[in-house]
Amino acid sequence: MGELSRIGIALDSDLLKRFDRSIEKSGYTNRSEAFRDLIRDRLVREQTAAPGATVVGTVTLIFDHHASGITEKLTEVQHEHHDLVVSTSHAHLDHDSCLEVLIVHGKAERVQHFGDILIGLKGVQHGRLVMTVPSLDAEPILAHSHSHTHEHPHKPGR
Repeated sequence: MGELSRIGIALDSDLLKRFDRSIEKSGYTNRSEAFRDLIRDRLVREQTAAPGATVVGTVTLIFDHHASGITEKLTEVQHEHHDLVVSTSHAHLDHDSCLEVLIVHGKAERVQHFGDILIGLKGVQHGRLVMTVPSLDAEPILAHSHSHTHEHPHKPGR
């Protein structure tokens, strides 16, 4: 964290009371940390909205594993986008339902498209894509590039 700057803001009293109740329920010990988190969230949303931004995230899926061909289709789509998938985790929730969580990394536009495809598959009962940026320390990472290569032992052939 850099140097702290103090600011003053004017808020409607009722809005501030509601905010204080909300942050107390969330476990914040002071308003400043809650405001910092709101600002960070806003900056992350702006950065992940840029199609070329490098993002990390999760795709969470609940699906009926009895649905015709769903497990094969999920596997097929993941293989088609293998360069975006860092890791997957699968859990059986009950006799019919499964939870699958994918950790993803790539350009925002491609990650969003991938998430949309998975969530839209017939048999997926609920899905959600959550994206964030690897770091808020720098300016938006639209032109982020490496001058070196990364070796990923969990991804053969890279």
